Amino acid sequence: MYFSIGVIASFIIIAVIGMLVSRKVSSAEDYYVSGRNAPTILIVGSLVASYFSTVTFMGEVGTSYDGYPIIMLTFSAFNACGYVLGAFLFGRYLRRSKALTLPEFFGQRFKSIKVRRTAAIITILGLGTYLVAVTQGASLLLSDILGVNFVTALVIIWITYTSFTFMGGAKGVIITDTVMFFFFALATFISVPFILKAAGGWPNAIPSTAALSEKPNIFSWHGITGDAAFMGTSLDAFLWAAIIGLSWGVVIAISPWQASRYMMAKNEHVIIRTGIIATISILVIYLFLHITIATVNVVNPNINPSELVYIWSAQNIMPTWVGVIVISGIMAAALSSCSTFLQLIGNSVAHDLFQIKSDKGSKALLKTSRIAMIIVGFVILIVTIYPPPAVMWIGFFAATVFAASWGPVAFASIHSKTATKEGAFWSMILGAAGVVVGEIIGSFIDLPIYLEPVIVGAVLSLLALYIVSKFSTVTKEERTYRESLLKTPEGIYHPKDMILTKRLSYVLMATGAVVIIITFAFYYQPLQSMTVSLFAK
Repeated sequence: MYFSIGVIASFIIIAVIGMLVSRKVSSAEDYYVSGRNAPTILIVGSLVASYFSTVTFMGEVGTSYDGYPIIMLTFSAFNACGYVLGAFLFGRYLRRSKALTLPEFFGQRFKSIKVRRTAAIITILGLGTYLVAVTQGASLLLSDILGVNFVTALVIIWITYTSFTFMGGAKGVIITDTVMFFFFALATFISVPFILKAAGGWPNAIPSTAALSEKPNIFSWHGITGDAAFMGTSLDAFLWAAIIGLSWGVVIAISPWQASRYMMAKNEHVIIRTGIIATISILVIYLFLHITIATVNVVNPNINPSELVYIWSAQNIMPTWVGVIVISGIMAAALSSCSTFLQLIGNSVAHDLFQIKSDKGSKALLKTSRIAMIIVGFVILIVTIYPPPAVMWIGFFAATVFAASWGPVAFASIHSKTATKEGAFWSMILGAAGVVVGEIIGSFIDLPIYLEPVIVGAVLSLLALYIVSKFSTVTKEERTYRESLLKTPEGIYHPKDMILTKRLSYVLMATGAVVIIITFAFYYQPLQSMTVSLFAK
C-alpha cells in the first residue's frame, strides 16, 4: 500500500508542477525551447533526467545483476564523454542557430527542406521507438506496484505524462525533469547502503558476490564466464562495451532528446558548464548503482526477469520508506524521459514535417504541436500494448539509429567546409538503414562484434557523406550560414563567466581522480583482499 501511495503522490506532484508551468507558456519559443533562458541547474536536470529512464534503472541494472557490472561501467565511461564533447563541438553552435528543433537546424544549415524532413522522420520514428521502450518499462513497474494488469498500468502512465507535456511543452518538461533528477539521484544514493547491508555489509558484500558459483567471475573486467555468459567471449563483451559506449557517447552529444536541451540554455557558458556537471553526475551514479546491484545476487540470485532487480530490492531488502523513495525515483526517471520524447516528437511533426511556422502565429503552431502530441501519443499507447518486455534492447536500438544516421552529419555541419545537402541527405538515409537492416539480419543469425549494426550504419553514413559531398557542390547559402555559426557571440568572454567555467573544468579533472580513488576503495580493495586470502589458503 505504501508503494502505491508513494507512486500516486509523485504522479500528482509532477502533474501539478507541469500544469502550473503551462500558465507561463505564451509563445512558440516558450513551448519549444523554454524561452532560451534556462540556467545551468535546469539544463543539467533535464539532460540527466531524460537520459536516465527505465532503460537505466531496469534494463541496464538488470544486465549488471545478470553478471556484467564492470562491462556496464566500461560502457558508461565511454558514453559519459559525450556530454563534454557534445557541448563543445555541437551544442553551443546549435544554440547560435536559433532553431526551434534539431531537424530545423539541419534544414537551415544545408538549406534543404528534404534534409529537414528526413531528420524529422528519423526523429519521429527513433524517439517513438525509444518512447515505447520507456513506457513499457514504466508500465511494468506500475503494474507490479499497484497489482493491476499491464494494459491498465500502461493507460495510467500514458495519461500522466501526456497531460503535463501537452500543456507545458519544453518549459514544463525542463522543470519537471529537474525535480525528477533530484528525486531519483537521492533514491539511488539512499538505497546503496541498504542493499550492501543485506548482502553482508561493505566490504564483505563485494567478495561474497565475487565468490558466487552461480555467476563465476561476475566482478571481473569481462563479466561472467561459463554457459550463462550471453555476451560471448571476454573480448566480445569488452568490445561490445566500447562500441556501444562510443555510439552512446555520440547519442549524448547529438541526439534530439539530449542536444535539444542546449537550445534552451541562457548562454554558451551554461552549455559548457552543463556538459561538465552532467558528466560528473553520470559517472558517480553509475559507479555506485552497478556495483551495488550486482551484490543483490548474494541475497537472491534468481530474480526473473532481471529487469525487476532494483524494484525487487526496494520491496524486499530496504526499509519501506527507502523502498517508496526508490520506486518513486525510478518512476520519476521514466516519466521524465517519456515527457521529453513526446514533446520532441510532437514538435517535429508540427514544425518540421508539416512545416507549421511560427510566423503564422504562435497560437497556430502551439495548437498543431499539441494535436500532434495527442495523435503520436495514442499511436505509442497502442503499439506499446503488444511488444514483449525488452526495455534495454529496444532503447539501445533506437539510440544507435541516431548515432549512425545523425552523428557524422551533426559534426560535419559545424566542422566541415565540404559537406553538402546531398551528402547530408544520403548520410542520414544510409546510416539509419544500416542499423535497421543490421538489426533485422542479427535477429536471424549471430553477427560478429565488428558487424554490430551501429558500426555498419556509421560506416555507411560516413561513406555517403564523403562520397556524395565530393561529387556535389557546397552552395553559397550553405557556406554563408555555416560561417555565421562559427562567429563568437558578443559577451562570451565576460570575466566572471570565464572564471566560473574554468573552475568547473578543474572540478571535472579532480572528479576523475576522486572516482578512481573511490573505485579502488569501494570495489578493487575488497576484491583484492579476497584474492589474497584465497592464495594464502
